[in-house]
Amino acid sequence: MFGLISKIFVWWKDATPGTFLTLRMRGAKQVGSDAYGNRYFEESGVTGPDGQGQKRRWVIYKGYADASRVPSDWHGWLHHTFDERPSDTPLMRQAWEKDHHPNLTGTVHAYRPTGSLASSDRRQSTTGDYQAWSPDEA
Repeated sequence: MFGLISKIFVWWKDATPGTFLTLRMRGAKQVGSDAYGNRYFEESGVTGPDGQGQKRRWVIYKGYADASRVPSDWHGWLHHTFDERPSDTPLMRQAWEKDHHPNLTGTVHAYRPTGSLASSDRRQSTTGDYQAWSPDEA
């Protein structure tokens, strides 16, 4: 029972009923998923809302809706940068690419440097090598 109620009212954990209805009415089909469990859909029609013949594409997030969890290859597919689905032809990962880390701003795990108003640590006092700038000295 709680599962049905949460499907209707808890929009941040999955798609809303309106989104599922839109996907159904447009004949969208699931075309793939990523390592985070996000599901990707594409409408079956030949013209999209922009009138340029591009099919509309969607992502349904698994869990909390965090757009930064969409991998770069799926992001490119969603925005019509790539025509091929990453599930068919995955992008080669570069050596400098790092794994996803969520944005922790606003959480208890956020970075709070020494001296920050949100930090309990006191900032060290300035030392003798610091000299404040003055506009008269320009």
